[in-house]
Formats: sequence, structure tokens, C-alpha cells
Amino acid sequence: MRAIAPLFALFFASGCGLAEPSPGASQSTAEGSASSTGNVASSSVGGGSVGAGVGGSSGGDTDASGGADAVAPSTPFGSHLTSYTADSVVPAVVSRDQLDALTASTYDGWRARYLGTGCGEGRYYVKTNLQGGNLSLSEGHGYGMVLSALMAGHDPHAKKHFDGLYRFFRDHPSLASPDLMAWYQDTSCADAQGQNSASDGDLDIAFALLLADRQWGSCGDIDYLGEARKVIGAIESKALDASHRYVLLGDWVGPGSGQFYDATRSSDVIGDHFRSFGAVTDAAIWTGMVDSSYAMVTWIRNFYSSGKGLVPDFIVSPLSLPAPAPASLLQGSSAGSYDYNACRVPWRIGTDYLVSGDDRARSELTALTAWIEGATGGDPLKISSGYQLDGTPSAGSGYLSMAFVAPFGVAAMADQLHQPWLDALWTAIAAAPPQGYYEDTIQLMSMIVMSGNWWSPETRPPVCTL
Repeated sequence: MRAIAPLFALFFASGCGLAEPSPGASQSTAEGSASSTGNVASSSVGGGSVGAGVGGSSGGDTDASGGADAVAPSTPFGSHLTSYTADSVVPAVVSRDQLDALTASTYDGWRARYLGTGCGEGRYYVKTNLQGGNLSLSEGHGYGMVLSALMAGHDPHAKKHFDGLYRFFRDHPSLASPDLMAWYQDTSCADAQGQNSASDGDLDIAFALLLADRQWGSCGDIDYLGEARKVIGAIESKALDASHRYVLLGDWVGPGSGQFYDATRSSDVIGDHFRSFGAVTDAAIWTGMVDSSYAMVTWIRNFYSSGKGLVPDFIVSPLSLPAPAPASLLQGSSAGSYDYNACRVPWRIGTDYLVSGDDRARSELTALTAWIEGATGGDPLKISSGYQLDGTPSAGSGYLSMAFVAPFGVAAMADQLHQPWLDALWTAIAAAPPQGYYEDTIQLMSMIVMSGNWWSPETRPPVCTL
């Protein structure tokens, strides 16, 4: 058992709290994950204690009628109104109804633990508790908005939660743009640790607004589609490099930022988001982003992780000769290894394959799945929490974390030859006890995809016309 991940400890040891944009003040929770412990075989789905947490009460609602909640979703959770690519598979160890029920139960536990209300009337936020004094992060906020949109139909208050999360997002703009979110809020509800953005949070917030447009329509109090276009425009302006070919670390990075400008997070390769952005804004920019992202990932696999398919947390020189970042790029020693950022990549690339059928995504997924199944002998409980790109478990990685296990479940859906492995992964993931905000959120996101409940907003018809 290990209490905290190495980068998490180093983050706090650095004492970063600068007012100006800086590398130390612009890290997502992935560089500082919560603790990971326990044996997943021994606990029930969605278990664990429920508490109000710091800065507000839990997100549970008792009034099931009236107000924003009265708007019926167009794509209720469990309706399966869209299909994944034909070559994909879902877990077969339980029925489709059981996949839905287990995922819904896990969401109920997540919402009770992590959805908070406060910091203003009608506001909701995701309780991340990164460190003492932390309330929320833009990364978690983006996850919460996506979850609220996808779980509508199961959660009768999903729209109220979404709108409250949207208002909290608008209360906390980045200094660089009113349409990007400051990455860190403290327990006094104020922005702290540098009022700049982290790109992953903004990418998910924009995608969530597109989901909301197709879930509830943009003819009410909030023009979700118009707001999504604003956020996407700000991402194009502030969170992409000048050539619009890779995602910057945040809006604090610019051409004068030296090595930080020539770097990206592997976990910001979110192809399904890019495709959805292109459907409502500049298609050429986002098609180019998909192409350059897969070129970068394929290069890393061929030259640094042949036969494994692992990618590092951070990649430097993404447009010329992509390479694992040196440890000196940001705090900690794992920047060039498969750690608490890169662990999200199988989920992100797997999701893109399931909704797009892109063969480039499938190539990455099949390589990765064949390697991890072989490395563990087909036992998900043997997945380490961190690897070097040659497949060697990282030092201190000998514990089980759903941040690492669950995304492999999404990756395994790309190839029916790995059905037994997929089934074993689902069993382990669905039985996992709560481990902390980051782990639990990645587990839940992966279960939504694995149960067949992820969808792209452009595949659903408009709800209303302004």
C-alpha cells in the first residue's frame, strides 16, 4: 500500500502557489492523484461512506419534481440509442441490463461522495480535495459536467446539476480568457494556485456543453450550443499551438514559454471530443488535430514502446520527433513514463475508436491490449500502477488503482479476440471499492463507455431550434 503517488508528494513539496502562470501552478490532478489501496474483489459496487465534504453539502437531492429537472432528456442513460463501431464488443459476463444497473449504482455512489453544492445560489462543483484547502479543480469540473449530461434519465436531477456546474464554471474564469476555467478553487470558493487553465478540464467542459445541447436543447435559460462554441473558440485561441496541431499544457503556455510550449500531455489526445468540436466549429482545425494526434502517438509506440503501446505522461517535440519528456519538464520523475496522466489514454483512445471506427485508434488499442493481457497473465488484479515504456513496472507501482485498471477495459473493447480479458476486467472494475476522487471518476467514466452508454452529440438530433 502506498499513500500517495510520487508526483503528488512532489507537487506539495514544491510549495507552488504562484500568482502568475507557471509550470507549478498549472497541473491537473493526474499529476497529483489521491491514494490507491485495497483489494477490489472484496467490495460491492458504489460502496463506501458518504459525506458532505469541505465547502458545501453533498449533491443529493430530495425534491424530485419541478424546475429545471422537469426537462426530459432526449438520450436517457440506458436507452442505447446510438451504437458503437461494428467491430467492437462489450462485456459479456453479465447482461446489458446488468451493465447498466451496475454503472448506475456506481454513479450514485460517485455523486453522493463528490458532487457538492455551495459557493453561490444554485452552484454545484466536484469535490476533488487535491490537498488541504482544495475544494475543486477544472479537471474534475469537466468530468462532472460530462457525467451529469450522460446520466440524465437515470438521475432525475441531472439537468439541475449540470446547470449548477455550468454556473460555477462561469464564476471562475481563467485570466487569459473568460471562456476557459481557472484550474484550482480553494475551500473559500476562490481561485488559487495561479488563475490559469488546465487544458483537459476545458476540453471536457466544451464537450459536455455539446452533450447538453443534444440532451435538453439550447432554447432555455442557457444556450448550451452557443456556450460550447465560445469555449471551443477559446481553446483554439489559447490552448492549442499556433499551428493548431497539438494541445498545450494550459493557457499559461505561449510561444515564449520555451520547453513548455513544445510539449503536450498524452492524455489530452481526446479524438471523440475533437470530432465533436469540428462538427460545430472549424472542421479543418479539428480534423487536423485528430490526424496529428494519432501521428504523434503512433510515433511514440514505434520508437519508444514497440510491442507494448504505452505512452508517457508528457511528450516533447510533438510535431517533429515526438519523444518522452525528460523528468525536468515538470515536477516529479515520471514525466516520461506511463503514469497518472497517461493512464487515461486507453479510455480516451478507446472511446474514440468505439464512436468513430478509426483504424489508427484500433492499432494502438490492440497493441496495448495484447501486451497488458500477456503481462498480467490475464489477471486484472496484477495490473501495476505505473510502467516504463518498455513495459517494466515503475518503482513503487505494486498496488492496485482503478485509474490504471479501468481504462484498459475500454481498450479491450476494440477486439473480440480479447473477450475473456474484457470480461475479467469488467468484473474487477465493477467490484472496486472507492479509492478517491481521481480513481473513482476514471472508473465510472470507463464503466459508462463499457456499458454502451457513451455517445457523440453530433449523432443525436437537435432538440430545439433557436
